[in-house]
Amino acid sequence: MRKTAESGLFLAVALVLSYVESLIPFSFGIPGIKLGLPNLIVVLLLYRGEARRAVVVNFLRILLSGFLFGNLFAIFYAMAGAVCSFSAMAVGKRAGCFSIAGVSVLGGVFHNIGQIVVAMAVVETFYVGYYMPFLILAGTVTGAVLGIVAMELLPYLQNAVGSEKR
Repeated sequence: MRKTAESGLFLAVALVLSYVESLIPFSFGIPGIKLGLPNLIVVLLLYRGEARRAVVVNFLRILLSGFLFGNLFAIFYAMAGAVCSFSAMAVGKRAGCFSIAGVSVLGGVFHNIGQIVVAMAVVETFYVGYYMPFLILAGTVTGAVLGIVAMELLPYLQNAVGSEKR
C-alpha cells in the first residue's frame, strides 16, 4: 500500500512538472526542444534503486500528460524518447563511470535521439536529422541542469519518510 501511495506521489509530481513545462515557451526556434523537467523524477527514482518504478511512473506520466496537455503524436514521440533515454541512463548508471549529472545528460541526449529517429520515420526523410546537433546540445545543457538538481535533491529524498529499507 505504501509503495502504491509513493508511486502516486511521484506520478503526481511528474505530471505537475509536465504541466509546468508545457507552459514555458522554450524553443529557440527549433522544434522539439524542451527542458525535460519530468525526467528529474526518473533520475531520482533510478538513483533510489527503483528502476522498475521509474519506468512505470514515466510510462503513466507520458500517457496522462499526452492526453491532458498534448495529443497522440506527442505520446508517440515521448514514448520513443523515453525508451531511448531510460536505456541510456540505466546503462550509464550501471557502468559506474558517470555522475548523476552525467547520467542525466545521457538521458537528455538519448531522448532527443529517439525522438529524431521517430520524426525521420514519420516524415520519411533524413533531413530532420539536421536538427540533431542542436538537439544534442539542448539535451546536454538541460540534462546537466536537471542532473545537478537531482544531486541536490537525492539526499533529502533518501532521508524522507518511506525511503528506508523495508
